Amino acid sequence: MKIRIEGVDGLRELQGEHLGYSDWRTVTQEDVNLFADATGDHQWIHVDPERAAKESPFGTTIAHGYFTLSLAPTLLSEVMSVSRITYGLNYGCNKVRFISPVPIGARVRAGARLESVEERAGGVQATMEVTFELENHEKPACVAEVVYRYYP
Repeated sequence: MKIRIEGVDGLRELQGEHLGYSDWRTVTQEDVNLFADATGDHQWIHVDPERAAKESPFGTTIAHGYFTLSLAPTLLSEVMSVSRITYGLNYGCNKVRFISPVPIGARVRAGARLESVEERAGGVQATMEVTFELENHEKPACVAEVVYRYYP
């Protein structure tokens, strides 16, 4: 269930809180192939299912780590929305770790915790810890500290 945050004051009030989880999303070979085309990263471990079945330690192709990270805006939009702002910007990442591979066909979701909200000229900077979980796996696929700026 998406949390609706009322402007920058609402962000400040939720500092330190876990905001929730996105829906599960299945990672498909088509998704990964499109990402490979967009980035030019056609490493066989991502795009060659036959070779990966034979040679990869995972027995299948796996998503690019940056593909997983690129799901943050979409999955976070399922977790939260911020109203009463003029605009928000993805400002970057402070720290990213790719902990477990994401095999094709796996389901991932994102959980978000609002770590901090700091004043910036004309707005606020919100830092969130986003954990990309793999269904039925103990360890997450990725943990990232992402930074957004919101302007009222």
